[in-house]
Amino acid sequence: KIVAGIKGVFLSNKVVENQVKTYITYNKGRDWRLLQAPTTDLQGNKVYCEQPFCSLHLHLHVSENPYASGNIISKDTAPGIIVASGVVGSELTSSNVSIFITSDAGNTWREIFQEEYSVFFLNQGGSLVAIRHTPLPIRHIWLSFDEGRNWDKYSFTSSPLYVDGVLGEPGEDILIMTIFGHFSHRSEWQLVKIDFRSIFQLPCTSEDYVTWQLHNEGEVCIMGMKRIFQKLRANARCVKARDQYISQMSDSCPCTEADFECDYGFERQIDGSCTPAFWFTPSATSRDCLTGDSFLNTTGYHKALSNNCSEGSLLKYSPRQQNCPSQAPRGLQLFTSEGTLVATVGKNVTFLVFLEEGLGSMTSVTVDFGDGTAISYGNVSSIDDGVKHIYSKVGIYQVSAMATNSLGFDRVVLYLHVSCQLEQVQLSAPLVVVKNKAVNFTTMLHPSNVGTVSYFWWFDNKTDPVVTLDGVITFAFSKEGNHTVTVQASAGNTVHQDQITLAVYDYFRSHALAFSSNLDELNPRVSEWREDISRVVKSCIVTGISEDQLLVTVLPGVPTTAEVFIVPERRSRDRLSQVLLSALNQDLVQFTLKPGVQVNVYTTRLSPAPLLDGSDSSYSSTAVIMLVSAALMGLAIFVIYKFKRKIPGINTYMAEQTDKEQEVIPTVTSIAVPNPEGDELTSLDHVDAQLNSKDRGIDVCIFYLKLQGLSFLAPVG
Repeated sequence: KIVAGIKGVFLSNKVVENQVKTYITYNKGRDWRLLQAPTTDLQGNKVYCEQPFCSLHLHLHVSENPYASGNIISKDTAPGIIVASGVVGSELTSSNVSIFITSDAGNTWREIFQEEYSVFFLNQGGSLVAIRHTPLPIRHIWLSFDEGRNWDKYSFTSSPLYVDGVLGEPGEDILIMTIFGHFSHRSEWQLVKIDFRSIFQLPCTSEDYVTWQLHNEGEVCIMGMKRIFQKLRANARCVKARDQYISQMSDSCPCTEADFECDYGFERQIDGSCTPAFWFTPSATSRDCLTGDSFLNTTGYHKALSNNCSEGSLLKYSPRQQNCPSQAPRGLQLFTSEGTLVATVGKNVTFLVFLEEGLGSMTSVTVDFGDGTAISYGNVSSIDDGVKHIYSKVGIYQVSAMATNSLGFDRVVLYLHVSCQLEQVQLSAPLVVVKNKAVNFTTMLHPSNVGTVSYFWWFDNKTDPVVTLDGVITFAFSKEGNHTVTVQASAGNTVHQDQITLAVYDYFRSHALAFSSNLDELNPRVSEWREDISRVVKSCIVTGISEDQLLVTVLPGVPTTAEVFIVPERRSRDRLSQVLLSALNQDLVQFTLKPGVQVNVYTTRLSPAPLLDGSDSSYSSTAVIMLVSAALMGLAIFVIYKFKRKIPGINTYMAEQTDKEQEVIPTVTSIAVPNPEGDELTSLDHVDAQLNSKDRGIDVCIFYLKLQGLSFLAPVG
């Protein structure tokens, strides 16, 4: 609690060994002491109270009700007068509370009421008004003209009133008060206005005042000053002038140790001295000191704020001028002005350099930006505004700073990620994939080189993403149907996203498509155009094939190519593929891009995409290698047959296959698949087949070879 009217005087309650005690300070908190209890009680009986076992303790709650005085009051217009409720004893309690007053700013106290009262200042503190604090109705007030030593009782109402609050007139020179309350719990509020002006008829003169000097247990220098105040004589019933409550005289005192507090980083010891705390390094105060210059070195003390002492011990406790020590560089620090480790190509990056120790005109600093350029400065203080640099390429750069003088050096390094603004990310993958077979997902960035990129992958509706630093990931889907894949690319402070939907089937066929060259001239190389062409091609070839069984995607790049996926039923696997290939080879699939531009669609080869039943696990990568080996062996057999040479141990037979109709064979190599009805080939010694080509009229022989326990079909021409 701040004592009004006197600088540096405070009251505070402190818990000491689980007891609440009241303390007072006269030098703004540097030194505290217990309050001296009154020597006698209200009846004049001697009070036996010896510190530190017994003292006066006050309730320091300021009233939240603007119509009540609170537990403690003081006024600027009445310096030195404090009225508060409290108890005398070993600690502060809420029982046996009395009202106490001091006229000399807390040095001595007197008991004025043995019950709780609300006390108000009247006539700028020249008089006091007291109203009993009780839940019962009252009709009297008490008035004192001698700082509470004597009280006169006055009746302010004819009927007892339950008092709810007291209002004073605005300003400090209060001579009119209004008491409001109610006569009963059911009645309306009653206001009683009390005008004291009839008591204070004449203005105060100099003869009505006496002087008193502020002191702290006899010490008259408070906050470096001697202060003498004026106050009214006892029983002087005159109106105080507004300028007659100020101090009459103030003199500066010589400085003593009591006028100084411990400086930052120092702690007061039992003997009163200030020494460095365990966490404080006094030499750190000179870290900004330049060699050859001087600085003010603390003695561990600083004069208390608002203290006005002069001379005396001022020089002893004041900071002292000292020369800056010569030190090797230490504590070099390097930051970016933004506090981050990312930057953008083509934009200024500001680097800040700090040095804790070793500053001076002989300490030079070199900043290496990591891109082949560096810059040197005579000292750190010359680059207080930072060092600016622009990077022309993306990458991760090792930026370093080195401080050097004749006593040593210090070096610091940071790694700066320089990127350009990411504008777009595109995700590409096959439109249709085989169940339980791994498929690659690839991203393309625009621009392609943006620096360090983090990728976040979501498959279907999974909450947690897969995080990679590579734009390619492999994944296998275990269920048939449509699946959604989402990718986010994060570069610098930008994040972009793309999403695709693909179909997963247990079995499908795919064919690579090509277009007549006139389509390339009109290819704008944008995804929207490719999607439109995909829809047009699909609409051209769905005749005879269900739209749900056909998927078409146009691939990026020139020449323009596409891929068609067929998802046939098991009973019509080969038939649908043969129908489509026949239509493509006979130039039956075409569309008009615009008037006068006719585009033909034809097949070029079977796609590397899976062409087999995903449920047949016998077609592995090893099987493909064996298939190629079988083809080469078939070619050798054909040569033997061509020249009608016979090699011992190998028997070759040719016969016409009568149970298969002749069909158009497209100019594309086709890998044979298992029997669509599910019948497996048995271990026959030979299989004779003859296929007639419509265009070439050549014979194609397919041999069944049994090699290392595995069966393959291999075309031989």
